[in-house]
Amino acid sequence: MSDISAIPEPDGSFDAIMCIEVLEHLPRPLLALREFSRLLRPGGDLVLTAPFCSLTHFSPYHFSSGYNRAFYESALDDHGFEILSIEPNGTFFEFLAQELRRVDSVASRYCGGRPGKLWTALSLCALWMLERIARRDQGSSELLCFGYHVLARKKEEANG
Repeated sequence: MSDISAIPEPDGSFDAIMCIEVLEHLPRPLLALREFSRLLRPGGDLVLTAPFCSLTHFSPYHFSSGYNRAFYESALDDHGFEILSIEPNGTFFEFLAQELRRVDSVASRYCGGRPGKLWTALSLCALWMLERIARRDQGSSELLCFGYHVLARKKEEANG
């Protein structure tokens, strides 16, 4: 076991690294990206996922609500990676539906009780409407999504 920003392996030791839903739990995620760059051989692949927008979880080890496309584009380039693909997971409407489904349990925990039968009826109607709207979605993930699936490659080092 080791710190993700100081893995005791030689430079260029790996052909691929997979980091799934970890960055939001690091106080300094850029140090991890630097370490991944050090550990990957030139041409090696990095697979990353992290939330774009998330509720606090695993507190006190939750340092970020998420990462957007611009973060990946900037941070990965700064650390010697080229992005091969960056795909959103979910859409604005799917995200809203997810959070609507949580209201009952969140209200129970933080408001001293469940919202009641009227809420249940209204939320079912709202979920039905969101599902219908989501079928016509044309890119709302650029506004809000669950997160991104990123495939990046360590750039080949320049010769001499």
